[in-house]
Amino acid sequence: MTGCPLCKGQLERKVISYTQPYEGRLYVVENVPAHVCRQCGEIVLDPSTAKKIQKLVWSSQPKGTLQLPVFDLAEVS
Repeated sequence: MTGCPLCKGQLERKVISYTQPYEGRLYVVENVPAHVCRQCGEIVLDPSTAKKIQKLVWSSQPKGTLQLPVFDLAEVS
């Protein structure tokens, strides 16, 4: 893989937790192999990994749920 598509920084291989929005909900997928830019943090997925994530989110039952706080920046003056 070449450099980061945003800043041209060096990408390193990591296993991460990845968030995927789908139908108004946010899903967390754990143990995702990814290329992460050392400079800006951009995450780049291999096409096969992205397909696996889509298939998992679209057709599988999650192993659990998380409760997350939600903030609205428009309410801050």
